[in-house]
Amino acid sequence: MSDPKNPPQNQILKGEEKILLDHNYDGIQELDHVLPRWWLGILYGTIIFAAWYCGYYLSGHGPGSRQELAGDMKVISDLRAQAAPPPTQNNSQDLLAAYKDPAKLKHGAEVFVSKCVACHGDKGQGVIGPNLTDDYWIHGKGTLADIAEVVATGVPDKGMPPWGPVLAPDELRDVVAFVHSLHGTNPPGAKPPQGDLQQFAD
Repeated sequence: MSDPKNPPQNQILKGEEKILLDHNYDGIQELDHVLPRWWLGILYGTIIFAAWYCGYYLSGHGPGSRQELAGDMKVISDLRAQAAPPPTQNNSQDLLAAYKDPAKLKHGAEVFVSKCVACHGDKGQGVIGPNLTDDYWIHGKGTLADIAEVVATGVPDKGMPPWGPVLAPDELRDVVAFVHSLHGTNPPGAKPPQGDLQQFAD
């Protein structure tokens, strides 16, 4: 053990006398070693970057948090549209054929019960979501093409998810046909009209 009354002397290596600092603290002296150039380069680089970063954003040239959020939301919307293009224009004949096919309407009813009842009711009368049986529509005009687009892409701001990526093509087609078939059924306890009055040809 070392003697606390006689602490060991610091050993100064040859050539270190020139960089030995004058101050002494409890027998401890420091050597003024030059920092490595790579370390100084990183330090000065971060200082320059911090000055540029603050100037860029504080001067108003950089996007704010709201602008970044809006940009990210647009990217998400674009990706959703690419992942689930609305099967409307190219499949209008298929939708109309499904609307006239009892077997496909039955299949659409099964999809509706498993996916749509919680928001639209078991008869389309509307719960959280709107009434699907009357002449009033919030999105589109209630045509097969309009219904297909809403079901495929969803209405995120109203809480309706896009079902295009979830449902198989035949499920999407048949549930759209079934929803269209609900028009005019007037179920009891239907939700009051929402949206704009539409004129229906069928």
